[in-house]
Amino acid sequence: MPEYFDSLETRAPAARLQALLDALSRQVAHAKAHAPYFAQVLRDVDPRALDSRAALAALPVTRKSEMTARQKTMPPLGGLNATPLGGLRHIFQSPGPIHEPDGHGADWWRIARAMFAAGFRSGDLVYNTFSYHFTPAGMMMETGAHRLGCCVFPAGVGQTESQVQAMASLQPAAYAGTPSFLKLLLEKGDELGLPCQGLTKALVSGEALPPSLRAWFTERGIRVQQMYGSADVGLIAYETQGGDGWVVDENVLVEIVEPGGTQPMPDGETGEVVVTVLGNGDYPLIRFGTGDLSAFVAGSDERASPCGRTNQRLKGWLGRADQTTKVKGMFVHPGQVGEVVRRHPEVRAARLVVTGSVGADVMTLHCDAARDDAALAQAIGESLREVMRLRGEVRFVAAGSLLQDGKVIEDARRYD
Repeated sequence: MPEYFDSLETRAPAARLQALLDALSRQVAHAKAHAPYFAQVLRDVDPRALDSRAALAALPVTRKSEMTARQKTMPPLGGLNATPLGGLRHIFQSPGPIHEPDGHGADWWRIARAMFAAGFRSGDLVYNTFSYHFTPAGMMMETGAHRLGCCVFPAGVGQTESQVQAMASLQPAAYAGTPSFLKLLLEKGDELGLPCQGLTKALVSGEALPPSLRAWFTERGIRVQQMYGSADVGLIAYETQGGDGWVVDENVLVEIVEPGGTQPMPDGETGEVVVTVLGNGDYPLIRFGTGDLSAFVAGSDERASPCGRTNQRLKGWLGRADQTTKVKGMFVHPGQVGEVVRRHPEVRAARLVVTGSVGADVMTLHCDAARDDAALAQAIGESLREVMRLRGEVRFVAAGSLLQDGKVIEDARRYD
């Protein structure tokens, strides 16, 4: 028999929508009263009139791409927080830079639901390889695991051989992290004769999971499922066993809107993922444009998934509405490329090209520069590390040879 995190996952769609709209009205009233930014942008909105998805679609969209500039004008959170800093637990920083808070509630980012769907259960030891510094990914997974009664090993990233030794010693039942790093750890364990035979399930995020890689894990007896979320809004959607698409979280209203616009796309068509988080009084994001592209599984608002869950479902992550891309699980923004160029007046133009395959990303900055010596290449490489917190290569190109197509970042990776 299927197992569910709670009864919300199988409620009637009409009952779910009504409950979400009731929560939306309360959330907008709370945001207007306590968050300076929303007090301004929603000043003419009557929360009691938000009784339909059409009414929601009339509200303004706040986009992730705007957050860096907004937070500079009112640091550190741009006035979007409805709780004073003293009432928050942490503030994190993602590339951009963009600051994100978390509060004191259990499972603040609501990750436990996705973990439960991936088979995580009370008493499991979870080997968590998401980072615990700067970005909140490690904490997001840890608090979700604790909500389920799991024990967590806070591995973080890097130190591959030490990680393999720890896994062989601990024999964790579950893994949280990127799929490519899990593959790397398992292959290194085989090489060193230190297998992790107790691992049977994994919840992965931060990069694509190609079918070939999922099959590789399955052959090793590891059930791997994906979750989709962000540091800003927490869980958005998640895979289920035997499911059809990614099931939307029960505490958000998700819209698919025209990229860069505000109006919803027809059912099944690709657009930008816009999320309204409900029940979060600390950081009440309303119509938050993630910059990600996806689409609803056509008819999923009326037809339950084969797993029995009745919420709408997404087709998965289908790219970015802007040129922002992920490299080794970290967002890289066009503005960061501009910052690197500004540091080196010799560079007339630049284009960041990401090649390789998922988990084996190669980031190369193609530079049209007044000189092309090793000293300048080294200096630009150091700027890449400082600005993006990632290592990248530098390649000089002939003057005027960069394409004039408006692209600052080109994703040329293989996804087969």
